Amino acid sequence: MLFYIAKRLIQALFVVFVVTLLVAWAIRLSGDPAVMLAGSGNLSPQDLDNIRQALGLNQPFWVQYGRFILGLLHGQFGFSFVGHRSVGHMIAQALPATLELAVSSLVLSIIIALPLGMLAAIYRGGKLDQIIRVVSLVGLSFPNFWLALLLVLFFSITLGWLPPSGADSGAGLILPSLTMAIILSAINVRLVRTTMLETLNSQYILVARGKGLSEWQVLFKHALRNAAIPLVTYLGLQFGSLVGGIVVIEQVFSWPGMGSLAFDAISNRDYAVLQGSVTVLALLVIGVNLVVDLLYGLIDPRIRHER
Repeated sequence: MLFYIAKRLIQALFVVFVVTLLVAWAIRLSGDPAVMLAGSGNLSPQDLDNIRQALGLNQPFWVQYGRFILGLLHGQFGFSFVGHRSVGHMIAQALPATLELAVSSLVLSIIIALPLGMLAAIYRGGKLDQIIRVVSLVGLSFPNFWLALLLVLFFSITLGWLPPSGADSGAGLILPSLTMAIILSAINVRLVRTTMLETLNSQYILVARGKGLSEWQVLFKHALRNAAIPLVTYLGLQFGSLVGGIVVIEQVFSWPGMGSLAFDAISNRDYAVLQGSVTVLALLVIGVNLVVDLLYGLIDPRIRHER
């Protein structure tokens, strides 16, 4: 297992290197930060060169990228081009809000998907199964930004129950996490239903029922545990798409997280902030997938022995 963890960590470092390299190269194609900082002022070419020199943009790309990697190894992300603030401090302020939104969305999605998926599997082919599948299909068809605006219109403007944006109170977390949870649940319900159907048709489930175990024990002690393995796997993969979707959701609800930070960095062509944000998000996604791999052995001992 230690060899497996070391192997995955080496792969993670390679992925981070590739991601940061591509981001550093791509953002430099978007324009010149010196022109952006100059604004509408009529600066001479010499003035623009002075700005580039002050920001370190007059050096070759590989020198700039190497300086970023060296800073990263020391836990430093450099300074923002706008306001000259520490990028590490900006990320430290934004990351907890994104983690709070991501975790609450995943947890709420599991709370919604598990019982609905199990009911759909238990009553396969019945009216309840059909209703759950149709509802999940409708939820899957909603674009996240459209669903976010719809929830704001209903709960904030029409009913006035929840704030439409911001993170000033705990109630501000409900709408963005509910939006992401509905989108995720639409997929997870179908996954839970499929895995539960496969598990309930397994030989050991028939043996458990033949021993006289109650249906409650069969479902929760035997079927659910084995059906959870593909769900845990998919949740790890789903976390990557969740981070991507959070960028849009944070903009709609003015949530002060990593998505908003990265979006502002793109708008301002702030290389240091964008590189730091993408690096932290990439490490976050890789870390979650590594944890998911380790959870396999806790859920199913057979996987642990194979490794």
